Amino acid sequence: MKIISGAQTGVDRAALDAALSLGVQCGGWVPAGRLDEDGIIPDHYPVKELEKGGFKQRTLQNLMDADGTLILYFGDLEGGTEETVFRCIKLHRPYCLVDAREVDIDRAVAKAGAFVRSKELRSLNVAGPRASKWPGGYSFAHAVVVGLIRSLAEPPVQQSP
Repeated sequence: MKIISGAQTGVDRAALDAALSLGVQCGGWVPAGRLDEDGIIPDHYPVKELEKGGFKQRTLQNLMDADGTLILYFGDLEGGTEETVFRCIKLHRPYCLVDAREVDIDRAVAKAGAFVRSKELRSLNVAGPRASKWPGGYSFAHAVVVGLIRSLAEPPVQQSP
């Protein structure tokens, strides 16, 4: 499994940090200049800078490079998160929506795991609001991605007849 993300503050950054902490391959595309809402994306994130283009181009490139997209959010879809959903629909790319207002971390991990397994994904784009739009997004997304990676490393539980 490879985790792909745009390295924006919040959900994107949490996904990369989770992958890095567990030694899982990760990367993604970022806007020219390595821009994020706080300034510049730190160098330790293994992401590629677009020669030209901003946040919309980054979003498009990351979802096209991934086998599927996990979208973590809280409440209403807006901004870049809503753009990601729109692009997935328009381009017929597989995606999974997880609303943290509706599900806890364990259920989010289970839902994400079922999505990854059912689509047989080998690369997963993780997207969601930046930190200023969802202050709790980083901790929720980090826990979900860590749980997902760990669950994918375990054999699936077999149902007894």
